[in-house]
Amino acid sequence: MVSSKRNLVFHRTVLATAIMASLSFTQFVNAEESDESVVETPQMETITVLGQAYRNTATKTSLRPEDTPQGITVIDSELLKERGVKSLNQALRYVPGVTTEQKGGAVTMYDTFNIRGFDVNQSYYDGLVLQSLTGWNLQPQIDPIAIEQVEVFKGPTSVLYGSMPPGGMVNMIAKTPQTMPSTEITAATGSDNLMEASIDTTGQIGDSNFSYRIVALARKKDGQVDHTEEERYVFAPSLDWNISDSTYINFNLYYQNDPAMGMNSSLPSSGMIYDNAAGSTSPSTFAGDKNWSTFEREFWMAGYKLNHDFNDNWSFLQSFRYLDAQLYQENTYHVADNFDPVTGNLDRNIYSTDEDSSGYTVDNQLSGNFYTGNLEHNVLIGVDYQRMSGTSAYSEFGTTSQFGDFNIFNPNNDMIDPSKLTSTYEARDNVKLEQLGFYFQDQLRIDKLILIAGGRFDDFSASSQYTDSDAKTEANHNQFSYRVGAMYEFDNGVSPFMSYATSFEPAAGTKSDGSTYKPELGEQFEAGLKYISPAQDMTASVSYFNIVKSDALMADPSDPWGNKLQVGEVQSQGLELEGQWYLTDSFDILASYTYIDMEITKDSGNDLQGKTPIYVPEHTATLWTNYYIDSGVLSGTRIGGGVRYVGEMQMDANNTDKVSSYTLVDLSLGYDLSTLSSNLAGASMTLIANNLFNEEYYTCYDSMNCWYGAERTVELNVKYNF
Repeated sequence: MVSSKRNLVFHRTVLATAIMASLSFTQFVNAEESDESVVETPQMETITVLGQAYRNTATKTSLRPEDTPQGITVIDSELLKERGVKSLNQALRYVPGVTTEQKGGAVTMYDTFNIRGFDVNQSYYDGLVLQSLTGWNLQPQIDPIAIEQVEVFKGPTSVLYGSMPPGGMVNMIAKTPQTMPSTEITAATGSDNLMEASIDTTGQIGDSNFSYRIVALARKKDGQVDHTEEERYVFAPSLDWNISDSTYINFNLYYQNDPAMGMNSSLPSSGMIYDNAAGSTSPSTFAGDKNWSTFEREFWMAGYKLNHDFNDNWSFLQSFRYLDAQLYQENTYHVADNFDPVTGNLDRNIYSTDEDSSGYTVDNQLSGNFYTGNLEHNVLIGVDYQRMSGTSAYSEFGTTSQFGDFNIFNPNNDMIDPSKLTSTYEARDNVKLEQLGFYFQDQLRIDKLILIAGGRFDDFSASSQYTDSDAKTEANHNQFSYRVGAMYEFDNGVSPFMSYATSFEPAAGTKSDGSTYKPELGEQFEAGLKYISPAQDMTASVSYFNIVKSDALMADPSDPWGNKLQVGEVQSQGLELEGQWYLTDSFDILASYTYIDMEITKDSGNDLQGKTPIYVPEHTATLWTNYYIDSGVLSGTRIGGGVRYVGEMQMDANNTDKVSSYTLVDLSLGYDLSTLSSNLAGASMTLIANNLFNEEYYTCYDSMNCWYGAERTVELNVKYNF
């Protein structure tokens, strides 16, 4: 169970002390400029910097992303700040091929999204999987305060990372120590009584071989839903040690405490999407109870990265991370039989979950460059391993009818008396999993032709033991995944490419008959063009993709919260376009469009063949622009904003109806306060408005479980950098 409220006071005090210590520490650090060379890269390039080693996450080598035959999108730290991003969900709002915030933008405790139509259950942090157990409520989130950039890779990448869906993966790059001293302090306020403060400080420790970085944040606000709050505390220190010219190590720690994260309770579509004579709900309607509903999460991670250069051509990188996480939740849920649309009465099931998990993951990479004749090789050989275990205690306490009638159109959120609850059902699940992977990749270059090929073997095992059952479920899978691709770079900046890749995803849980699921297998063919103008002021890409996933898991229309169905085959094909254009030194545009045609092409007896899965819009489009004013009375002003269009989606697995499309407008205004006075050098302010026109929109799992989107929020933050 997560810390009690008494212990949370202790954690907040520790964080406040850490922030003050960070400020004091920077005053006593004498940083000097480093001898390291500076490598400048275009904004669209995805290079992960580790000391003097450069790693492209998509290939785990020093290869440039524009040389990779795969769709890649990058959101850098400036865009994250301009958009006021508070979660990975929000960071992905403008990425082509990604449908984000599947439970509505008001649900913030989970990052729920899909890539090219396929749900992504695990993301990556600094190239290592952010470990969690599929289907559990305990899903660690990384706050954007600790993120340098977000990288989205489209299509299967199992050849390097093992188990993952065929749609793609997301990798968050952590902020790392810099030798140049810098400190940024931020304070923010805004809608829903937002209060936020953060610090990001870095520099070299004297003239030693050590550099540090300390990131800390405290945030508190009201939730969009009545009687809910959101509260978060983050502390993320890291230390670089340049042991020698050829050896480097980074130590890192990440601690996060979420004593309150709002609620994710759903609502019936009747009175929300559909008119109901008995009444209507609103974006603030709360289906829970203020005496019972709670969501507390706490986790920490510790790790290191060790890089050694054997010579100019060969290097070794080892990354390791340990994670420990806890969650305690009290909540309610409902099913179709609980709701009376004539009166609006909703009977809710009362439950709690107490979850904890721990695990570690390690990745070893040996990479080298060499020639065979006029053929250049960039070779990667790797071994990775992860192990994780967790325990989940689940309890039910009957329904809320024991305390009277609850009406969704006139909610009484003060009904449940916890002292009068008696457990009606209890279960405890103990889960363990292991995965070992061996992989190899070679990227070859012959003049302007680039070829890539790689393979990976995975050995996966998992077990699940329910304490209320003598049965123990075990799964053991071995799988080989591979990727081949080609690209040709013309002198005019156009680079056509094509690739074929496979994916492997073990399926957790059991079927309704007690048998284990088969692993989900995927394959993708992709072809497209990448373009970088000679002046590097314009980048563009277009991709056609065709993904087929076999033995895919889908929700059972007759039992949405029960065992999932394993259907025969799901196909997703479509088109992605993305471009960025710096029209002038002060005006830039970022735009994207996605078309997805997705359907279940084979099904064994579930009557779902020809249906489209939920959360998959056929059309999406985005536009983001910035204009900088550097003269006149408005000098120092940045005017930015964006438009997001999400097409209609299926309401349920049976495709009985559709959820309407929506268009949202965001605004971002920045101002450099140093233009007012030189005494304000380093100070700036940003005004951010999301969903500027307060458009009402929805997402649905089925007709009984829908969520409102995020209402308009306005935030003002002030930063001081020195």
